[in-house]
Amino acid sequence: MSTEQYNGHSMTGDLLRVMVCPPRHSGWESPATAGAWKDLGFLHPPKFEVAQTQHDVLCRLLKEAGAEVVCLPPRDSLSLDAVYTHDPSLATDHGLVLMNPGKKNRVAEARAHGDFCAQIGIPLAGEISAPGSTEAGDMVWLDSHTLLIGHAYRTNAAGIGQMRSLLGPKGVEVLSAPLPYGPGPAACLHLMSLMSMLDERTILVDLPWIAVETVELLKARGFRLIEIDYAERDSLACNVLSLGGKRLIALEENSRTNQTMREAGFDVRTFPGSELCINGSGGPTCLTRPLLRG
Repeated sequence: MSTEQYNGHSMTGDLLRVMVCPPRHSGWESPATAGAWKDLGFLHPPKFEVAQTQHDVLCRLLKEAGAEVVCLPPRDSLSLDAVYTHDPSLATDHGLVLMNPGKKNRVAEARAHGDFCAQIGIPLAGEISAPGSTEAGDMVWLDSHTLLIGHAYRTNAAGIGQMRSLLGPKGVEVLSAPLPYGPGPAACLHLMSLMSMLDERTILVDLPWIAVETVELLKARGFRLIEIDYAERDSLACNVLSLGGKRLIALEENSRTNQTMREAGFDVRTFPGSELCINGSGGPTCLTRPLLRG
Protein backbone atom coordinates (compact mmCIF):
# COMPACT_ATOMS: atom_id res chain seq x y z
CA MET A 1 0.00 0.00 0.00
CA SER A 2 1.25 3.46 -0.87
CA THR A 3 2.31 5.68 2.01
CA GLU A 4 0.12 8.40 0.48
CA GLN A 5 -3.31 8.80 2.01
CA TYR A 6 -5.03 10.61 -0.84
CA ASN A 7 -4.78 12.10 -4.29
CA GLY A 8 -7.05 12.87 -7.21
CA HIS A 9 -6.90 14.22 -10.77
CA SER A 10 -7.26 10.75 -12.31
CA MET A 11 -10.19 8.44 -12.95
CA THR A 12 -8.13 5.59 -14.41
CA GLY A 13 -5.01 5.10 -12.28
CA ASP A 14 -4.73 1.96 -10.14
CA LEU A 15 -7.43 2.23 -7.47
CA LEU A 16 -5.67 1.94 -4.09
CA ARG A 17 -8.12 3.44 -1.60
CA VAL A 18 -11.85 3.97 -1.91
CA MET A 19 -14.69 5.06 0.36
CA VAL A 20 -18.10 3.37 0.26
CA CYS A 21 -21.27 3.64 2.32
CA PRO A 22 -23.03 0.28 2.71
CA PRO A 23 -26.84 0.20 2.65
CA ARG A 24 -26.79 -0.72 6.35
CA HIS A 25 -25.02 2.59 7.05
CA SER A 26 -27.41 4.72 4.98
CA GLY A 27 -30.72 3.63 6.43
CA TRP A 28 -31.87 1.07 3.87
CA GLU A 29 -33.12 -1.20 6.65
CA SER A 30 -34.85 1.63 8.55
CA PRO A 31 -38.57 1.92 7.74
CA ALA A 32 -38.47 5.66 8.43
CA THR A 33 -35.54 6.30 6.09
CA ALA A 34 -36.60 3.81 3.43
CA GLY A 35 -40.09 5.29 3.40
CA ALA A 36 -38.80 8.31 1.50
CA TRP A 37 -37.89 6.19 -1.55
CA LYS A 38 -40.46 7.72 -3.89
CA ASP A 39 -39.51 11.31 -3.07
CA LEU A 40 -35.86 10.46 -3.74
CA GLY A 41 -36.60 9.08 -7.19
CA PHE A 42 -36.22 5.36 -6.50
CA LEU A 43 -38.21 3.03 -8.73
CA HIS A 44 -39.66 0.93 -5.90
CA PRO A 45 -39.31 0.46 -2.12
CA PRO A 46 -35.73 -0.61 -1.33
CA LYS A 47 -35.03 -4.24 -0.49
CA PHE A 48 -32.30 -3.95 2.11
CA GLU A 49 -31.01 -7.52 2.19
CA VAL A 50 -30.71 -7.75 -1.59
CA ALA A 51 -28.99 -4.37 -1.80
CA GLN A 52 -26.56 -5.22 1.00
CA THR A 53 -25.65 -8.53 -0.65
CA GLN A 54 -24.98 -6.77 -3.93
CA HIS A 55 -22.87 -4.15 -2.15
CA ASP A 56 -20.86 -6.91 -0.46
CA VAL A 57 -20.03 -8.36 -3.89
CA LEU A 58 -18.89 -4.93 -5.10
CA CYS A 59 -16.62 -4.55 -2.05
CA ARG A 60 -15.14 -7.99 -2.66
CA LEU A 61 -14.30 -7.02 -6.24
CA LEU A 62 -12.68 -3.79 -5.03
CA LYS A 63 -10.54 -5.64 -2.49
CA GLU A 64 -9.57 -8.33 -4.99
CA ALA A 65 -8.35 -5.54 -7.27
CA GLY A 66 -6.01 -4.31 -4.52
CA ALA A 67 -8.01 -1.41 -3.11
CA GLU A 68 -8.31 -0.59 0.57
CA VAL A 69 -12.04 -0.15 1.21
CA VAL A 70 -13.08 2.27 3.96
CA CYS A 71 -16.70 2.74 5.04
CA LEU A 72 -18.46 6.01 5.80
CA PRO A 73 -19.91 5.60 9.30
CA PRO A 74 -23.69 5.75 9.79
CA ARG A 75 -25.32 9.06 10.71
CA ASP A 76 -28.91 10.01 11.38
CA SER A 77 -28.64 12.74 8.75
CA LEU A 78 -27.93 10.30 5.91
CA SER A 79 -30.65 9.35 3.42
CA LEU A 80 -30.91 6.36 1.08
CA ASP A 81 -28.83 8.32 -1.44
CA ALA A 82 -25.77 8.25 0.83
CA VAL A 83 -24.92 4.81 -0.56
CA TYR A 84 -23.87 6.67 -3.72
CA THR A 85 -20.68 8.06 -2.18
CA HIS A 86 -19.21 9.53 -5.34
CA ASP A 87 -21.32 12.67 -5.41
CA PRO A 88 -20.84 14.65 -2.15
CA SER A 89 -17.05 15.13 -2.38
CA LEU A 90 -14.16 15.26 -4.83
CA ALA A 91 -10.68 13.97 -4.01
CA THR A 92 -7.84 16.12 -5.32
CA ASP A 93 -4.07 16.14 -4.94
CA HIS A 94 -4.57 18.86 -2.31
CA GLY A 95 -7.26 17.19 -0.22
CA LEU A 96 -11.02 16.78 -0.29
CA VAL A 97 -13.37 19.34 -1.85
CA LEU A 98 -16.84 19.17 -0.31
CA MET A 99 -19.72 19.59 -2.71
CA ASN A 100 -22.98 21.46 -2.14
CA PRO A 101 -25.35 18.96 -3.78
CA GLY A 102 -28.19 20.20 -5.94
CA LYS A 103 -30.32 17.42 -4.47
CA LYS A 104 -30.95 18.98 -1.08
CA ASN A 105 -31.40 15.79 0.94
CA ARG A 106 -27.74 15.08 0.13
CA VAL A 107 -26.22 18.29 1.54
CA ALA A 108 -25.52 16.64 4.92
CA GLU A 109 -23.48 13.93 3.21
CA ALA A 110 -20.75 16.39 2.28
CA ARG A 111 -20.08 17.23 5.93
CA ALA A 112 -20.11 13.53 6.81
CA HIS A 113 -17.46 12.94 4.12
CA GLY A 114 -15.34 15.79 5.40
CA ASP A 115 -15.51 14.70 9.04
CA PHE A 116 -14.69 11.07 8.28
CA CYS A 117 -11.88 11.83 5.84
CA ALA A 118 -10.28 14.19 8.36
CA GLN A 119 -10.16 11.24 10.78
CA ILE A 120 -8.27 9.12 8.26
CA GLY A 121 -5.73 11.76 7.35
CA ILE A 122 -7.29 13.57 4.40
CA PRO A 123 -7.39 17.36 4.76
CA LEU A 124 -10.07 19.70 3.49
CA ALA A 125 -9.04 21.54 0.31
CA GLY A 126 -12.21 23.60 0.01
CA GLU A 127 -15.96 23.49 -0.14
CA ILE A 128 -18.72 24.79 -2.36
CA SER A 129 -21.33 27.07 -0.82
CA ALA A 130 -24.66 28.61 -1.87
CA PRO A 131 -25.62 29.90 -4.34
CA GLY A 132 -23.28 27.40 -5.91
CA SER A 133 -24.37 23.78 -6.24
CA THR A 134 -22.16 20.91 -7.34
CA GLU A 135 -22.19 17.12 -7.40
CA ALA A 136 -19.06 15.14 -8.23
CA GLY A 137 -21.06 12.90 -10.55
CA ASP A 138 -20.86 15.87 -12.92
CA MET A 139 -17.04 15.96 -12.79
CA VAL A 140 -14.70 14.04 -15.10
CA TRP A 141 -10.91 14.33 -15.05
CA LEU A 142 -9.86 14.28 -18.70
CA ASP A 143 -6.25 14.43 -17.53
CA SER A 144 -4.44 15.57 -14.40
CA HIS A 145 -4.78 19.24 -15.37
CA THR A 146 -8.25 19.28 -16.94
CA LEU A 147 -11.57 18.86 -15.12
CA LEU A 148 -14.72 18.73 -17.23
CA ILE A 149 -17.87 19.68 -15.26
CA GLY A 150 -21.42 19.09 -16.42
CA HIS A 151 -23.76 22.09 -16.12
CA ALA A 152 -27.35 21.12 -15.38
CA TYR A 153 -29.80 20.86 -12.47
CA ARG A 154 -27.39 19.33 -9.93
CA THR A 155 -24.39 21.52 -10.74
CA ASN A 156 -24.96 25.17 -11.60
CA ALA A 157 -22.87 27.96 -13.07
CA ALA A 158 -22.06 29.43 -9.65
CA GLY A 159 -20.78 26.06 -8.45
CA ILE A 160 -18.62 25.62 -11.54
CA GLY A 161 -17.24 29.12 -10.97
CA GLN A 162 -16.30 28.24 -7.39
CA MET A 163 -14.55 25.06 -8.57
CA ARG A 164 -12.62 27.12 -11.10
CA SER A 165 -11.55 29.54 -8.35
CA LEU A 166 -10.45 26.66 -6.11
CA LEU A 167 -8.54 24.63 -8.69
CA GLY A 168 -7.39 27.25 -11.20
CA PRO A 169 -4.58 28.57 -8.96
CA LYS A 170 -3.40 24.95 -8.60
CA GLY A 171 -2.92 24.55 -12.34
CA VAL A 172 -6.23 22.87 -13.17
CA GLU A 173 -8.29 24.03 -16.14
CA VAL A 174 -12.01 23.72 -15.37
CA LEU A 175 -14.22 23.33 -18.44
CA SER A 176 -18.01 23.41 -18.51
CA ALA A 177 -20.11 20.88 -20.45
CA PRO A 178 -23.82 21.58 -21.02
CA LEU A 179 -26.12 18.66 -20.21
CA PRO A 180 -29.47 17.89 -21.85
CA TYR A 181 -32.84 18.35 -20.19
CA GLY A 182 -33.29 14.59 -20.33
CA PRO A 183 -35.97 13.23 -17.99
CA GLY A 184 -36.22 16.61 -16.25
CA PRO A 185 -35.07 18.15 -12.96
CA ALA A 186 -36.39 15.35 -10.74
CA ALA A 187 -34.20 12.72 -12.43
CA CYS A 188 -30.56 12.05 -11.68
CA LEU A 189 -28.71 12.96 -14.87
CA HIS A 190 -25.01 13.61 -14.32
CA LEU A 191 -22.19 14.07 -16.81
CA MET A 192 -20.96 10.67 -15.59
CA SER A 193 -24.35 9.21 -16.54
CA LEU A 194 -23.25 9.86 -20.12
CA MET A 195 -19.51 9.08 -20.08
CA SER A 196 -17.07 6.90 -18.14
CA MET A 197 -13.28 7.05 -18.47
CA LEU A 198 -12.04 3.51 -19.15
CA ASP A 199 -8.37 4.38 -19.50
CA GLU A 200 -6.39 7.54 -20.22
CA ARG A 201 -7.42 7.57 -23.88
CA THR A 202 -10.75 5.70 -23.99
CA ILE A 203 -14.20 6.86 -22.92
CA LEU A 204 -17.44 4.85 -22.82
CA VAL A 205 -20.22 7.16 -24.01
CA ASP A 206 -23.97 7.47 -24.42
CA LEU A 207 -23.30 9.48 -27.55
CA PRO A 208 -26.79 10.73 -28.51
CA TRP A 209 -27.19 12.40 -25.11
CA ILE A 210 -23.86 14.26 -25.12
CA ALA A 211 -23.81 17.86 -26.39
CA VAL A 212 -22.13 18.40 -29.77
CA GLU A 213 -19.54 20.76 -28.29
CA THR A 214 -18.54 18.13 -25.71
CA VAL A 215 -18.19 15.43 -28.37
CA GLU A 216 -16.04 17.76 -30.46
CA LEU A 217 -13.89 18.58 -27.43
CA LEU A 218 -13.28 14.90 -26.69
CA LYS A 219 -12.45 14.12 -30.32
CA ALA A 220 -10.12 17.12 -30.58
CA ARG A 221 -8.21 15.79 -27.58
CA GLY A 222 -7.79 12.44 -29.28
CA PHE A 223 -10.02 10.25 -27.12
CA ARG A 224 -11.36 6.97 -28.48
CA LEU A 225 -15.11 6.83 -27.90
CA ILE A 226 -16.85 3.49 -27.36
CA GLU A 227 -20.64 3.57 -27.50
CA ILE A 228 -22.88 1.65 -25.14
CA ASP A 229 -25.61 -0.67 -26.38
CA TYR A 230 -28.53 1.73 -26.27
CA ALA A 231 -30.98 -1.00 -25.26
CA GLU A 232 -29.02 -1.04 -21.96
CA ARG A 233 -29.24 2.69 -21.27
CA ASP A 234 -31.88 2.34 -18.55
CA SER A 235 -29.82 -0.30 -16.73
CA LEU A 236 -26.91 2.16 -16.42
CA ALA A 237 -24.64 0.64 -19.07
CA CYS A 238 -22.56 3.82 -19.25
CA ASN A 239 -21.74 3.74 -15.53
CA VAL A 240 -18.44 1.83 -15.33
CA LEU A 241 -15.66 2.11 -12.75
CA SER A 242 -12.02 1.94 -13.85
CA LEU A 243 -9.72 0.02 -11.50
CA GLY A 244 -6.63 0.93 -13.54
CA GLY A 245 -4.61 -1.28 -15.85
CA LYS A 246 -7.56 -1.81 -18.23
CA ARG A 247 -9.57 -3.43 -15.41
CA LEU A 248 -13.18 -2.34 -15.01
CA ILE A 249 -16.20 -2.98 -12.79
CA ALA A 250 -19.59 -2.94 -14.52
CA LEU A 251 -23.12 -4.19 -13.89
CA GLU A 252 -23.74 -7.76 -14.96
CA GLU A 253 -27.14 -6.72 -16.35
CA ASN A 254 -25.42 -4.97 -19.29
CA SER A 255 -23.98 -7.99 -21.07
CA ARG A 256 -23.83 -6.48 -24.56
CA THR A 257 -22.02 -3.31 -23.52
CA ASN A 258 -19.69 -5.38 -21.33
CA GLN A 259 -18.85 -7.61 -24.30
CA THR A 260 -18.08 -4.54 -26.41
CA MET A 261 -15.60 -3.36 -23.76
CA ARG A 262 -14.00 -6.81 -23.59
CA GLU A 263 -13.58 -6.82 -27.37
CA ALA A 264 -11.89 -3.42 -27.01
CA GLY A 265 -9.26 -5.01 -24.74
CA PHE A 266 -10.65 -4.45 -21.25
CA ASP A 267 -10.93 -6.87 -18.32
CA VAL A 268 -14.54 -6.42 -17.20
CA ARG A 269 -15.55 -7.70 -13.75
CA THR A 270 -19.26 -7.57 -12.92
CA PHE A 271 -21.72 -7.66 -10.04
CA PRO A 272 -25.53 -7.66 -9.89
CA GLY A 273 -27.06 -4.22 -9.47
CA SER A 274 -30.80 -4.69 -9.84
CA GLU A 275 -31.60 -3.38 -6.37
CA LEU A 276 -28.53 -1.43 -5.32
CA CYS A 277 -27.97 0.40 -8.58
CA ILE A 278 -30.85 0.37 -11.04
CA ASN A 279 -33.50 1.05 -8.39
CA GLY A 280 -31.79 4.26 -7.27
CA SER A 281 -30.11 5.16 -10.60
CA GLY A 282 -26.55 4.84 -9.34
CA GLY A 283 -23.97 2.46 -10.83
CA PRO A 284 -20.44 1.34 -9.88
CA THR A 285 -18.90 4.80 -10.12
CA CYS A 286 -21.72 6.32 -8.06
CA LEU A 287 -21.18 3.75 -5.29
CA THR A 288 -17.51 4.63 -4.86
CA ARG A 289 -15.55 7.70 -3.78
CA PRO A 290 -11.96 7.00 -4.92
CA LEU A 291 -9.51 8.58 -2.47
CA LEU A 292 -6.17 7.31 -3.78
CA ARG A 293 -5.02 6.12 -7.20
CA GLY A 294 -1.56 5.00 -8.20
